[in-house]
Amino acid sequence: MTPSSIRMEVVAERASWIRRMLAGIRELPLSSYEKFMEDPRNCAAAESYLRRALEGVLDLGRHVLAKGFGVAATEYKDIGPLLVKHGVLDTVEGKLLREMGGYRNRLVHFYHEVGNKELYEICTERIVDVERVLNSILKWVESNPEKTSKAMDGNE
Repeated sequence: MTPSSIRMEVVAERASWIRRMLAGIRELPLSSYEKFMEDPRNCAAAESYLRRALEGVLDLGRHVLAKGFGVAATEYKDIGPLLVKHGVLDTVEGKLLREMGGYRNRLVHFYHEVGNKELYEICTERIVDVERVLNSILKWVESNPEKTSKAMDGNE
C-alpha cells in the first residue's frame, strides 16, 4: 500500500461523529447505577453509542495509517500498536486503543457476555480514554500538515 494524504474531511467527519456519540453517552442518566437501570433502554443506548464511538476512533486511526503511512491494519487490535510505531500515539494511548478494539469486538461478537454494570462503569469511567486517544490523533494530524490533503490542495 502506498501512502497518499490523510483526507481532512474524513478526519473532521469522524471526529464529529465520535464527539456526538460521546455526547449521547453523557446525556444518559449516569449519576448512579440505579438511576441508569431505571429505564432498560439506557443500556441499549449506552451500548450503541459506545460501540459507535469506538468504531469511529478505530476507523480514524485506520485512515491515518492507510493514507499517512501506507499501512493496512486489518484487525482493530493492531491499530493502536501501529499508531505507536509510527509516532501518532504514545505507548499508553496505543495500549488504550488496543483495549478499545478488544472491547468493541466484545460488544459485537460477545454481546451476551457484557453486563449492564460493566457497561455503566465503562460509560462513567473510561469515556475519557476515548477522548484522550481522539485528541492525540487530531493533534498529530494538525502537527503533520504535510501528510494531509491540506498540503496537497492548499485550500482545506
